[in-house]
Amino acid sequence: MAGCDVTASSALKMAAVKTVSRNARMILFLILCVFAAAKSDEQVPLVAWASDGFALSPVNAPSAGHTVSVDELESYLNTALSTTPHNLLLFLQDKLSVDDITMYGGVFGNKQDSVFQNLEAALMSSSSLWLPSVSSSATALVSTLLQNQIDAAPLYMNPDTLAQLRLNASVAALLVFRLPYSGGADMMSTKEVLSGNDEVIGQVLSIMKAQSVPYTAVFTALWPSRVIEEASPAVQSVLSRSLLQSRHEEVAVTKPPLEFKEKGSTCILLWAEKLVVIQFRSGKWERHDLAPKTFGEGVEPSLSGSSCNETHSRLVLNYEDVLNYRSFKLIFVMNRRHYKVSARHWFTMDRVQLEYDGKNAIFNGSRYIYAPSEYSYRCESVSSSRYPQLTPHSDKDNANDWQISFDDFQIQGFNVAGKDFSYASDCASFFTPGIWMGLVTSLLMVLVLTYGLHMIMQLRTMDRFDDPKGPAISVPQTE
Repeated sequence: MAGCDVTASSALKMAAVKTVSRNARMILFLILCVFAAAKSDEQVPLVAWASDGFALSPVNAPSAGHTVSVDELESYLNTALSTTPHNLLLFLQDKLSVDDITMYGGVFGNKQDSVFQNLEAALMSSSSLWLPSVSSSATALVSTLLQNQIDAAPLYMNPDTLAQLRLNASVAALLVFRLPYSGGADMMSTKEVLSGNDEVIGQVLSIMKAQSVPYTAVFTALWPSRVIEEASPAVQSVLSRSLLQSRHEEVAVTKPPLEFKEKGSTCILLWAEKLVVIQFRSGKWERHDLAPKTFGEGVEPSLSGSSCNETHSRLVLNYEDVLNYRSFKLIFVMNRRHYKVSARHWFTMDRVQLEYDGKNAIFNGSRYIYAPSEYSYRCESVSSSRYPQLTPHSDKDNANDWQISFDDFQIQGFNVAGKDFSYASDCASFFTPGIWMGLVTSLLMVLVLTYGLHMIMQLRTMDRFDDPKGPAISVPQTE
């Protein structure tokens, strides 16, 4: 088959990197050590390698415990993959954590029990690039970054389909292989699933070798299978000073929210760590972060066209030279309504709109983005791609060619008092699955305890006893 054109998801936060030797045992042990030092809520490993005869360009390894940003990840991959083949293989597993490598990788000498036999063999034959602490939001979009490397769209397939195709070594291609983590309906163990995934990797690499097609492979996951809550005491003693310092620096650089004033009083507040807009154009996704042009000292974006009153708020952010558009606008439209069921007023973000050189792209958000009118709305991530809270207005709308993503997003369009947000209504539900499981389990235990106490209280002892020195008790029996 000739090459394949590539489409993907958005861009990425970057993770720590290590170029390792050819000894597979040392490779797995090193990644284990680096991961143990990293303290993160959602981090997954990522490893890249090239076929025989090719080597990844060396990169400078960051300090242990550092979680790499999107721009840093792009820089690392641009450097490491600059001299490798442009036939890319992406093995994207549902879940993976460093604990899986510890438990099933045979890193302490029991190589005969390792489930990563084919992966280790591939690492032994070439140099590798390790990304030991990649955030899950970044790995979910890793195909976008690889797509930008070769300017080709991804093709999702399996080994059987690949065996029937004939690849052209001179034409760039991105082949994506999705791998499971849980056993599903047949209740396979994690070890069996990981072993099966390793067999898939081995089959794909064998097919590429049989067709004499050089390749560059990447193995990662969408989510961590286990969340690392804290590092070991030894690691904490080494890293505590730098971690505390980094936290203080983050607090120190917090920027104030954007204000829009009507008749001298603030009526709309907006804050976000990132305001990313991404457009699919010329066969690839182009990304731009509007946050540096929106927040910070000395930054005053034009708010021309904004308005607010008791029932309607419209915030218009005007930019220039965004993605080569001379005029670019990001518009938030909010409305305040009274709902009889709750007997209170709520505001909803009805639309998020992009206007660029006379064209419009409209996203609907009223279904997921809402809060009591006296509160602000906050969400760790508001996106139109992954778990979307924003959806295109219609199938034919220009919004289908765009993706937007807001990180650490907070907005208030009504009942603003001063320059600070009101109490935030967070998008995360209070009753998480873990809380529900705890409540239900506690309720069952209380019911069992109550039933047991009730049965004990119903026990009755005899009110008369037989005295061996006195006359025997006579119990009359009647037929």
